[in-house]
Amino acid sequence: MLPESAGAQTSSLYLRVQLTVMIQTSRKDFMRKYVVKRFAQMIVVLFIVSLLVFLLTNFIGDPVDMLVPENATLEQIESARARLGLDKPLPVQYGIFIRDVLHGNFGKSYIYGKPAMDLIFERMPATLELVAVAACLVLCIAIPLGVYAGAYPKRASSKLIMSGSILGISLPSFWVGMMMIYIFAVVLRLLPASGRGNTVMVGNVALSIFAPGGIRYVILPAITLALTNVATMLRLTRSGILENMRQDYIKFARAKGVPAKSILFGHALKNALIPVVTIFGMDLGNMIAFTTITETIFAWPGMGKLLIDAINKSDRPIIVAYLMAAACMFVVLNFIVDILYTLIDPRIELR
Repeated sequence: MLPESAGAQTSSLYLRVQLTVMIQTSRKDFMRKYVVKRFAQMIVVLFIVSLLVFLLTNFIGDPVDMLVPENATLEQIESARARLGLDKPLPVQYGIFIRDVLHGNFGKSYIYGKPAMDLIFERMPATLELVAVAACLVLCIAIPLGVYAGAYPKRASSKLIMSGSILGISLPSFWVGMMMIYIFAVVLRLLPASGRGNTVMVGNVALSIFAPGGIRYVILPAITLALTNVATMLRLTRSGILENMRQDYIKFARAKGVPAKSILFGHALKNALIPVVTIFGMDLGNMIAFTTITETIFAWPGMGKLLIDAINKSDRPIIVAYLMAAACMFVVLNFIVDILYTLIDPRIELR
């Protein structure tokens, strides 16, 4: 009997190992198919965005008016229009535009006379630096306060936190920025009102936060950029914690004597992170793509300020290059968020 029993156990173990290998192989195959499918979707989305961007930039204004003198003759105007390719029908212009984009050519800036994408890349480190500091503020402030307010909703401090979050959502960022400048730069003279300060090269990227005194320049614009996102993430984290704290598995963990800290951060927060990660991914894309107000208020030399200047001067190549770069950032961030879902909760399947 013993040899037969041992043989049955060995056979059962072998079957379990084989089943585990098959499941892992199937999951890897599905992951590859999912990545290919999402990549194809990204290409379609970017194609649609390119069409919308091309059509909308035609309504911004006529760039020829910015390039020719006020007393230009009709021949000079037509010559400038032909040089820019604006004398061709829209379908032909779009075909040329797609061909150039596929080769990484977004045209030269009408004002600066340099390739538009080169100008975007020159300003991108400043924007990413500002967004990185703002994102750290969002995560370090919103999630701990949201967990606390969700775990102890009846405390006076939790109600004060939620009142502050409503204020953060309600105040417009341009007003917050101007008040920051008035209080901390004009009245208290603690922080600079504008600019980026000195920079140091980290690899091939110029950053100011590592330069002597550079962090002082980023504090005010980063707080202004992060304020609304902090309020949104805080309220979302709180609602997720409140919902999960009512679940049976939390009651069971308490009955087993699991420490309160482990219950909050190891159980409730982990299960509340799915919507938080979703919104944070979207907020991160928004902060990268739409820093225009903050960068304009604080004269921060990033992509947002470059976009505002380009719109004022009808510099179409810069506008198109900026919008396409922003669209790429959004689709890539959404893809990363989808992958993070399975890392946070393995029960979620990529479908």
